[in-house]
Amino acid sequence: MSNASPSAPAPRPATGHAIPWPIVLCGCLIAMLTFGPRSAMGFYQLPVIEMRGWDRTTFGLAIAIQNLFWGAGQPVFGAISDKFGTWRVLALGAVIYAAGLYLMSVADAPWLLHLSAGVMIGLGVAAGSFSIVMAAFARNVSPEHRTTVFGIGTAAGSAGMAFFSPLTVALIASYGWQDSLVYMAALMLLIPLLALPLVGNAGTSQVSAREMEQTVGEALREALGHQSYRLLVAGFFVCGFQVAFITAHFPAYLQDIGIDAYWAGIALLLIGGFNIIGSLGSGVLSKRRHMPHMLALIYVARSIAVTAFLLLPQTPASVVVFAAVMGILWLSTVPPTNALVAVMFGTRYLGMLGGIVFLSHQVGSFLGVWLGGYLFDLYGTFDPVWWLGVALGLFAAIVHWPIRQAPVERLAAA
Repeated sequence: MSNASPSAPAPRPATGHAIPWPIVLCGCLIAMLTFGPRSAMGFYQLPVIEMRGWDRTTFGLAIAIQNLFWGAGQPVFGAISDKFGTWRVLALGAVIYAAGLYLMSVADAPWLLHLSAGVMIGLGVAAGSFSIVMAAFARNVSPEHRTTVFGIGTAAGSAGMAFFSPLTVALIASYGWQDSLVYMAALMLLIPLLALPLVGNAGTSQVSAREMEQTVGEALREALGHQSYRLLVAGFFVCGFQVAFITAHFPAYLQDIGIDAYWAGIALLLIGGFNIIGSLGSGVLSKRRHMPHMLALIYVARSIAVTAFLLLPQTPASVVVFAAVMGILWLSTVPPTNALVAVMFGTRYLGMLGGIVFLSHQVGSFLGVWLGGYLFDLYGTFDPVWWLGVALGLFAAIVHWPIRQAPVERLAAA
């Protein structure tokens, strides 16, 4: 493991027009492993509260805390990976993630559930999630290939969702929810091995002299003072609200309206599968289209899809159609969002600046998950949160439209 400080960077060969497939492949497998179990948390809700005698607010708060710590840890781990390299952060995250999954399996008090499923799993995902892997990709891939590779990485996370949803259902049915969490914990320990090609990968490996002149504080002041960056941060909040609410509460929602839990597993499988198509397509289109306008249209399409699902008769067939449409739109926001940060500010502090954008996403995730459980216990229905998500989708479209897709003056002058 090399010391990747500014005075002793860990250089990598210029990639030119080639894509470093070993790095991309390992990064994709890591994205699958980290995104998979946390995307299947909704399947544990009813078994956990039935065994422990808790209400949905208790479980929902744990997943909300998970999303919040995922977001809060993202810029911190991003800054660490920018300076000291990606492998160390991914290895640390894998250990925290595995410990959190194991402790969740034995949690017999709400505080322990909130610590394990909330704080620990949240921090574990933060250290191995999209922003860390995407920043590593950006430092090893030429600008013309970035959105394509971002799309591939996002699709890999979707594949994790598609794979782990039926796997989780099968493990719970065969071994019980507690043992299934132990098996998930063991899988997380593969991440340090998969991350070996990223040893020494840090923010100093392939940046211009103009980027090297900037300190962390200067990078933060520049980004937070940039209107387009602030709008991007505000808009990504909505993405987190929408997808986290559906991930955590959709299985319970379908059972509440009389649709068998089998269709919830099918729905999340379809979301993950179609998200592969959406993520890859988003990565390719981001090379050819104005990314802020593309993001605005994605959020409008989400609001239309949810509105149609709520107003039309809700049957297994409508669940399948809704899952397919939402799957295409699910994480198609990620490639253009990360690419816009790289376009605006370069790759020197991409882990940290992308992490701040993702923190906003996770604040939205916290509210989506927590409000889902809280308002259900209050009113006996998820409808208020569904409609709030529709309104927020329109808000996100409005704030993304005026974003400028251009580097800051400091980089433009270079």
